[in-house]
Amino acid sequence: MDTYEYDPAVHFLVINGDGAPWITSCREHFKNAFFTLDRFHVARDVRSIFKGHKRYRSICKKLAKYDVDGFMVELNSAVGTFDDDKKEEALADLIRQLSQYPEALGDYRVWLGDQGIDTSGMRPMGSAEGTMRVFAKRLKNGRSWSDKGITAFIDFMVALKDGLDIKTLVGKMESKLRKPQETKPPKHYIEKLKSSVGEATRHNVSYLHQATGKPIYQALKGLQGF
Repeated sequence: MDTYEYDPAVHFLVINGDGAPWITSCREHFKNAFFTLDRFHVARDVRSIFKGHKRYRSICKKLAKYDVDGFMVELNSAVGTFDDDKKEEALADLIRQLSQYPEALGDYRVWLGDQGIDTSGMRPMGSAEGTMRVFAKRLKNGRSWSDKGITAFIDFMVALKDGLDIKTLVGKMESKLRKPQETKPPKHYIEKLKSSVGEATRHNVSYLHQATGKPIYQALKGLQGF
């Protein structure tokens, strides 16, 4: 408290965690703080248990809408619906954990708003970790990088996004972002060309000059579009 100059009479403290005991115990120390479970971890647990389950989508919707009561009802209703004993056990553990502090599933921004704090621009808890997960997946896809290697790769990605030419061991890679030269003729030329083809076809097929009542004319007209 001395380090961060925290004053409970002045500051509004939001504590975000994954439910580990050493984090949840902070509720005893900071009486006026708002404790919230990191939604990234809750969503990850739900996905690992329910992926492929018929209730998966409805459970995710309840969680996304901060419908705490509806979310807990969905979890409890799913008990006994798994063929996998390990998933049944994981679900029971999740329900047991969340039942200790269901208010931690709420939106911290609502609590801050009730205290008169402007929450415009504030993102849901778990957004940062979710973004980092996507970034890590795209950047290394499970591989390990040396400091030199990751620096080179980041430089490469930045250059690629900026449309810069990139030197490689086998030569120079030019940017594909440059606007290619126009290879298609202008629209008005295409329209004129189609019209010219139609006129040329009509003038070179003698049957098309016959009266519309002739059988051959009706037969050809019936083939129009084939």
